[in-house]
Amino acid sequence: MYALHLDAPPSVADWEGALPRVVTVKGGRRHVRTVIENIDEDTVHTSTASCHHGGRLPDPVPVDMRAFYTDREIFIRLSWPDATADADIREWGFDGNAWQNLGNVEDGFGLAWDAGHSLPRFTCSVACHIDNFGVTGANFHATNRMKLVREGEWLDLWNWKARRTGRFGFADDRFLASEGMRGDVPGELFKENSRARLNPESGIFPFAEGDQPIYDSEGLPVGKEFRPAGSTAPGFLTESPSGSRADVKALGHWSDGRWTVILRRALDSGDPRDVRFIPGDREGVAFGLSIMDNTLFEHYASVLPEWIVLLAAENGAEPETGED
Repeated sequence: MYALHLDAPPSVADWEGALPRVVTVKGGRRHVRTVIENIDEDTVHTSTASCHHGGRLPDPVPVDMRAFYTDREIFIRLSWPDATADADIREWGFDGNAWQNLGNVEDGFGLAWDAGHSLPRFTCSVACHIDNFGVTGANFHATNRMKLVREGEWLDLWNWKARRTGRFGFADDRFLASEGMRGDVPGELFKENSRARLNPESGIFPFAEGDQPIYDSEGLPVGKEFRPAGSTAPGFLTESPSGSRADVKALGHWSDGRWTVILRRALDSGDPRDVRFIPGDREGVAFGLSIMDNTLFEHYASVLPEWIVLLAAENGAEPETGED
């Protein structure tokens, strides 16, 4: 993927005229609306040993990626087909008598950057591992985990979640290393909007029957006040990111069967774990892409090496090598 230099942030016309790089992601599970759920088929699917890319081989998803940069920032647009706009996770619904958790899951994506330039022919597969694998008779068990194998290596990870980050205009800036995923600034940004979470002694698990939200969709406390049937509340509460965890701005929307998300970040964030984008560097930066379609685990993933190269501005400057 090539990024061209602009004097100002890209306009709609700039995006429409940009040369796309179509990144194909494979191996997930597509969420489509059905009249009657095929329970047997879904049970087979979710119980098949298969990392977390699903047990079947659905059609791959083409992701249209385009990029620009200015003297200070990089802009990346991703657009992909999705029949359903899954923009909530664990949303609450009120039926007139009690709160029920709807159990829904949001769409999203992850961009992993080889910020240290240490992984030749990098693809998402280097970060996909199964721990605690075992088979006993007819029983299979495994724990899916995102991590790197060797110490000292890391990936810069940008996570966009339709509800938890998308509605608040950012992508979660994290990194992936041998110990797993960590935030650039430690701490958990997402907490269950659940009374049970605040009262573990009740014996009720978050989102289970008998639980209810702490705040409604207007941000008002939930008590015994009258509420009409059909009232809703978010499943998670998002804390605003700070420091380097807030580096990646995001603007996304779903329309006519497609998600479109524009990311924006400084060329050099100043955080040593973050990817650094260097105009004119012929080698560019390798990246991998995963798409989550109404799931937290069985995602689509890019299977071929991908790079982004920031073409030198047309000012006669010689391309850089990326070496200090």
